Amino acid sequence: MNDQVVTALQQRRSIYQLGKNVRQDPADIVKLAEDIIMESPTAFNGQTVRAIFLFGAHHAKLWDMTGARLKSEVPTEEAYQRTLAKINGFKAAFGTILFFRDQAIVTQMENDFALYADNFHDWAEQGLGGAQQAIWTAFAQNGIGANLQHYNPLIDELVQQEFKTPVNWILRAQMPFGSIEGDAGEKDYLPREDRFKTFN
Repeated sequence: MNDQVVTALQQRRSIYQLGKNVRQDPADIVKLAEDIIMESPTAFNGQTVRAIFLFGAHHAKLWDMTGARLKSEVPTEEAYQRTLAKINGFKAAFGTILFFRDQAIVTQMENDFALYADNFHDWAEQGLGGAQQAIWTAFAQNGIGANLQHYNPLIDELVQQEFKTPVNWILRAQMPFGSIEGDAGEKDYLPREDRFKTFN
């Protein structure tokens, strides 16, 4: 079996030590990610994935806003400083992709295909996951590290105000990316027999 996909997926790891030493032009990074989203499958071809690409001061602003917003959520100053250190690690990256679900399309499909209405939310989330994994893997193949964060819904309103997102764009994840400045941690795997079944 051709296992090039497996090899590519093995390159995709959560990299938390990210930097700005990226050789690719931002426009080329955006084009790659946009092309992947365009080609990624979604249920009923709903094309429910939306994204915003942040570089420079816009990227820094996102993580500054996130750090400020989290202060009221953390019980002690010591804990907040640890949280801030983590946020500053994301800020040290080259850029961030914000991933959204277009709820207007999800709602429309729920109305148009009532028999499957209960599934469209989950199917839209699956579409996001597929696009995120594909982008993450493509980044790894280009020597770009990334990780995936979920500070939504805490920062939803701030993001909407700062980046003028439509109200039907629901924030689902944040992907900081940049040069790889440290190795990924060890990855553990559950036994195959606990995860898979085959019937011949």
